[in-house]
Amino acid sequence: MNLLLLLIVPLITALTILLCRNSLQVKWTAFAGSVVQLVLALVLLFVYRAEVVAGNAAQLFFEQDITLIESLNMHFHIGVDGISISMLLLTAMVVVAGVLFSWNTNKMTKEFYFLLILLALGAYGFFISFNLLVLFFFLEISIIPKYLLIGIWGSGNKEYSANKLVLMLMMGSALIMVGILGMYYIGGHDVDLMHLSNISIPAHLQKILFPLFFIGFGVFTAFFPFHTWVPDGHSSAPTAGSMFLAGISMKLGGYGCLRVAIFLLPEGAKEYGQVIVILSSIAILYGAFVTMMQKDLKYLNAYSSVSHVGFSLLALGMLTQTAITGALMQMISHGLMTALFFAVIGMIYDRTHTRMVNELGGLMKVMPFITTVLFIVGLCSLGLPGLSGFVAEMTVFVGSWQNDDVFHRVATIAAAMSIVVTAVYILRAVGQVAMGPLKNEAYAHLTDAKWNEKLAAIILLAGILSIGLVPGWLNDLLTPGAEIIMNRITGK
Repeated sequence: MNLLLLLIVPLITALTILLCRNSLQVKWTAFAGSVVQLVLALVLLFVYRAEVVAGNAAQLFFEQDITLIESLNMHFHIGVDGISISMLLLTAMVVVAGVLFSWNTNKMTKEFYFLLILLALGAYGFFISFNLLVLFFFLEISIIPKYLLIGIWGSGNKEYSANKLVLMLMMGSALIMVGILGMYYIGGHDVDLMHLSNISIPAHLQKILFPLFFIGFGVFTAFFPFHTWVPDGHSSAPTAGSMFLAGISMKLGGYGCLRVAIFLLPEGAKEYGQVIVILSSIAILYGAFVTMMQKDLKYLNAYSSVSHVGFSLLALGMLTQTAITGALMQMISHGLMTALFFAVIGMIYDRTHTRMVNELGGLMKVMPFITTVLFIVGLCSLGLPGLSGFVAEMTVFVGSWQNDDVFHRVATIAAAMSIVVTAVYILRAVGQVAMGPLKNEAYAHLTDAKWNEKLAAIILLAGILSIGLVPGWLNDLLTPGAEIIMNRITGK
C-alpha cells in the first residue's frame, strides 16, 4: 500500500474545500474526504495483518524513502508498524466524528473545515514519518490551526486560551528542535530514526538529550507540570477543536515520547524513569481531585484528561513491555473516549446553552440518545469492564506491577486509587445531568441527537466497544512494536 495516499487525500480534500461555493458543499466535501481517510486506515490495518500472518517480520512496512536535500542528507522516510497504524486509525475515526459534529457550524465554514483537515494532515504525516526533521515538520503543522480554531470559533476567554496553548506548545517544539540538532551531529548529519537506532549514543549524551525530547513531546501530552494549557485550551475550543486536541493532538506527544525519546535514548529513559513515574503519579491524583471540584462539564473533562493521560506517561516510565503496551492502549482508549465526551458536552451545550452541571438535570427525559452516550462514555472513563478504559488501565497496572521494587509498586497503588475519585466525579456529574426532574422547563422542548451526531457517536462507540469487548486485536497490533522498543531498553 502506498502511504503517500494518507497525505494526498487530506491535502486534496483541504484544497477542494477552498474551491467550494457554499457551506453545504464544504461540509459534504470534508465528510467524503474524511470517510476516504478512514477507509484507507482500515485497509492499511487489514493489509498489515495479512502481511504479519504471511510471516513478514519486518520492523517497518510499506516503506518509502525519498531524497529531499541530498547535500544535507535529508530524506522523506515514511513507513508504519502496528503502533503507527493504531494511531492512524484513531486519527481517522476522530476526524470523521469531528467533521460530523461540526455540521451546524455556519461561521466561516470553509475556513473552519480547511483547518480541521489540515490538522488531520499533520497527524497522519507525524505518525508515518521516520525522519526526525520531517516528523517535526508535521508536528508544527498542527499548531497554527489549533490557535485559529480556538481564537476564531472558540468561546469564553478564547484569545487568552489560544495564546497560552501556542506559547506552551512552541516551548515544547523548541526543546524538540534542540534535541534534533544534537542528534544531527551525533548521527553524522543523519536524523533518520532507523539510522540513529543503529548507532551507539554515549550514555552521558543520552542523559542530556532525553529530557529535551521527553519534556518537549510531554508538553503536547500534558506532562505535569506543563499541563496548564489543557484546561483553558479545551474549555475554549469549539467542539471539534476539543475533540482534535484531546483525541489526536495529545497523542502526538505520547507517541513522540515513546518513538523518539525512549526508543532512541534507552539509557536516558532508565536514568529518568523514576522522575517520570513520580510526576505522572502526581498528575493522575492531582487531575482526579481537581476534576472532582469542577462544575463546568468541559473543565471536568479537560482536567480528567490530565489524569487519564498521566496513566500513559506513568506506564512509559515503568519501562516494561506490558506497561508500554498499556500506555499505547491508554492513548487509543483516551483518544476515543475523550473525543466522544467533548462531543456529547457540545451537543448538550448547543441545546441548553450551558455547561454548568448544577443548571442541568433530567435530560434523559428529552434527550435519551445523547444522555445514553454520556452514560457509556462516563462509565468508560471510570474503567467499567467491557469498555476500552478498563482494558487499557488494567494493562497499565499489570505492566507497572511487574517492577517488583517498593517504589514502583507504591506508585502503581497510588495511581490505582485515583479510580475511586474518578468514579465519584463521573457518577455525580453524569447522574446530575441526566437523572431527576428537569431543572428548567424550557428543556422540555429540546430535541435529541440529529443524524450526523448519531452517526459520529456510533463510530466512536464502535471503537470503544471493539477494544473493550475484543481487546486481542489491538494487543496483537501493538505488541511487536512494544517488543522492539523493550529490546532496546534491555539491550538485547
